[in-house]
Amino acid sequence: MARPFKCRRIGCEPEVSYFKPRGIPISRLDEVNLTVDELESIRLADLEGMYQDAAAERMNVSRQTFGNIVNSARRKIADVLVNGKAIRIEGGFYQMAQMRKFRCSECAHTWEAGYGTLRPAECPKCRSTNTHRAQEDRGHERGRGCGRGRRQCRRIQL
Repeated sequence: MARPFKCRRIGCEPEVSYFKPRGIPISRLDEVNLTVDELESIRLADLEGMYQDAAAERMNVSRQTFGNIVNSARRKIADVLVNGKAIRIEGGFYQMAQMRKFRCSECAHTWEAGYGTLRPAECPKCRSTNTHRAQEDRGHERGRGCGRGRRQCRRIQL
């Protein structure tokens, strides 16, 4: 029996889901599918310049799995560029990284920070260190992962 997929955490959904070479009708192009988690691996490794260990932790996968995901994505992107194909961004097995809300006890300022980042050391407005999780952000659903009773992964079959 194959090992089940581990939910991959992504920071943002892509705003654009399709790219094609200019001047060629879509009907004449071959298409390559890049999954959302592959796009996230490219964003973390190549755009943000993160090391694989840190990027893997951010995506909630092992370093080896991250390496496999980013290599697959790079191979697909190279195929698209060299052979003049279109690229469709969709599918994968992922969940959105949720935001945590914090509140300053001194100035009552509220702000958000993403999961996978450190707890803020001080309020960004008044620099007070008297900060805590906002009341509306506390509850049974704040855990990580995709176990029963928590945020579920999106599994999109193509």
